[in-house]
Amino acid sequence: MLLLSSPVPNVGASAPDFELRMTPQRSLRLSSLRGRPVVLVFYPADWSPVCGDQLTLLNEVLPEFEQLGTVLLGVSVDGAWCHGAYAGERRIRFPLLADFEPKGEVARAYGVFRAEDGTSERALFVIDAAGEVRWRHVAPVNENPGADGILTALEQIVARIPLMPAETDRHVREAIV
Repeated sequence: MLLLSSPVPNVGASAPDFELRMTPQRSLRLSSLRGRPVVLVFYPADWSPVCGDQLTLLNEVLPEFEQLGTVLLGVSVDGAWCHGAYAGERRIRFPLLADFEPKGEVARAYGVFRAEDGTSERALFVIDAAGEVRWRHVAPVNENPGADGILTALEQIVARIPLMPAETDRHVREAIV
């Protein structure tokens, strides 16, 4: 069966909802995080050098995201077991979601699935508290896009809509379905 990709959601469009595994036993639904900004980080694969650099950088900047009341989520086509091993080895402190089966379904919904190699593009989406895409960036897969664009977008969202103090960890735990 050929699964087609949707176009990349435009700024102002509703972010496609999804439910993905955080661990082999627990899932997370995007819409359960409404009320706070969410950053979706699509990356090609655990254990690749550029992905390691990107996720390590975002892990280091995580306190700034939390100060802005934001939930940071990594998404790749790797399975939950692979994410668990990778996050443990790299000490990643934010959820890595498994877009594993059907492979790349969420990446297709966001228009960033790479059919030629079965991974996703390196793509960033900042979603506001109402579930609308407020910023997006698709970078070359061999380039770490950094965190500056994400932080600028989040600061603009927070400047317009005051957020509750950072309770990211509690909110993510409550969102687990």
